[in-house]
Amino acid sequence: MSATVQYPVNEIFESIQGEGRFTGVPSVFLRLQGCPVGCPWCDTQHTWPVANEDIITVTQLREKNAEAPTHAYMSVAGFLDEYSKRGYQARHIVITGGEPAMHDLLPLTTELLAQGWSVQIETSGTFALLCHKDVFVTVSPKINMPGKFPILPQVMARANEIKHAIAMQKHVDELQALLVECPVTDDTLIYLQPISQQARATELAVATCIKHNWRLSLQTHKFIGIE
Repeated sequence: MSATVQYPVNEIFESIQGEGRFTGVPSVFLRLQGCPVGCPWCDTQHTWPVANEDIITVTQLREKNAEAPTHAYMSVAGFLDEYSKRGYQARHIVITGGEPAMHDLLPLTTELLAQGWSVQIETSGTFALLCHKDVFVTVSPKINMPGKFPILPQVMARANEIKHAIAMQKHVDELQALLVECPVTDDTLIYLQPISQQARATELAVATCIKHNWRLSLQTHKFIGIE
């Protein structure tokens, strides 16, 4: 177990995975701080900046109850200890952000898998992914975002599922072009997710999923009012 790697943790919480392949699975979410991609519709913009003045202790992180850029640095052993102290039961860990692929996730994911958890990473596809080979990788490709980071072909090729947010036909066209430029494997699941549950976006997602034999991902947690 690596004692040297420290991860900037914005929050840790236990809930139900609301999106994609693992919808409905009890999960512990480990949200890391930092993201330069700049998605306009991002609902976790408080995770973007990484500033020294926002560093707090692990105890303060445990007491945190509001969305804020404050974050605590935590080792792999520190996360395992925090999981135990909080009395969590879920055996599926979702590493999210921010953009978690900004960090070397190999020590963390290797230890979590060794301890018997299943592990999922949610990434924008814009940073090279350093993680254990048995991690389930969700790529939500952020195409033509203000940060101007390109989608990396090697991350798309590594994806177990693609989860693409759409509001209009343009977003579907962008995904189709990306899949030509950056192919995925034959068994990669492709999900469309309507942005903000908009009725028009949902209708488009349903029609497109039927046309291409893709899958629909709804933000189930928002429908039932949980985090």
